[in-house]
Amino acid sequence: MQQLTYDDIKAATDRITGHVRPVAVAPVDPGTVRAAYLGASDGTSEAPLGDVWFALEFLQHTGSFKARGAQNFIQAHREAGTLPDAGVTIASGGNAGLACAWAARQQGVRATVFLPTLAPAVKVARLRELGADVRIVGAEYAEALEACAEFAASTGALASHAYDHPLIAAGAGTLMEEIHARIPGLDTVVVSVGGGGLFAGVATAARHHAIRTVAVEPENCRALNAAVEAGAPVDVPVDSVAIDSLGARRATVLALHAARRDDVRSVLVPDSEIVRARRALWDQHRVAVEHAASAALAALTAPAPYGYRPSEGERIAVVLCGANTDPSDLASTPDDRS
Repeated sequence: MQQLTYDDIKAATDRITGHVRPVAVAPVDPGTVRAAYLGASDGTSEAPLGDVWFALEFLQHTGSFKARGAQNFIQAHREAGTLPDAGVTIASGGNAGLACAWAARQQGVRATVFLPTLAPAVKVARLRELGADVRIVGAEYAEALEACAEFAASTGALASHAYDHPLIAAGAGTLMEEIHARIPGLDTVVVSVGGGGLFAGVATAARHHAIRTVAVEPENCRALNAAVEAGAPVDVPVDSVAIDSLGARRATVLALHAARRDDVRSVLVPDSEIVRARRALWDQHRVAVEHAASAALAALTAPAPYGYRPSEGERIAVVLCGANTDPSDLASTPDDRS
């Protein structure tokens, strides 16, 4: 499959409704977004305008949007009678593995999860709580993925993927269906991008509803941005504070196809702005998210030439996609940070 369709999103919606938590959305005082923006600039540029909502997808089962794709993937195979006795296996920086283990447990099958050594300890511990067989392999996601493929070939386990599968991307796209239903007249959705599963699903659904998608990546983890530039998926070096979730070396074909639409903007943000946006979410809203989630907000709060500048009156949803993070660094006082 080279592209995702809206019919794929609708089928996933029908399949997982009642099995995942509907997303909550919260209006944001525009002043807090403007203040965060001006805090990073010299004050000579205009602050972002428009109405902003946060889509609180970090409240989802397992703490991220990944539960949607995992539920869709495993339910589809259950319906087709193709869940093997060896269970399912996946390579993941953490969130996809959590979601796979959760959905597998719901369906009564075993889950074997391969993670790179950079996976946060909080995610590893949670995986084990969910009953997954956790295997730590290699320093980067690509090495864990290779080990996962070898395991699937030798055992007959069903191989899932953190983002590069149409059932996974379609499941993620159900989030956009819910956001659209909750925010009338929405103009733009802002979403962070790793390998592109969430982006492909969200952009496909958003396009159906005539909503613009802003795809946000760390400037040193720019798999989608580089693919758009090259006209094909290419390998990129990865180095970011958000590498555990946004550290894919190559974007999917599904994501690239979605990004080629004229209603999609690909933007980059520096790590310093991702960290600052995460801090602002805590200081102003008492929301503790992972860096992959704050990257989306950084698109609105980072100074030019980074990020995305909305038009006056633009109605924007920022997807806060996950919160599987150690919040201890957010508990420091201003004096501690000086």
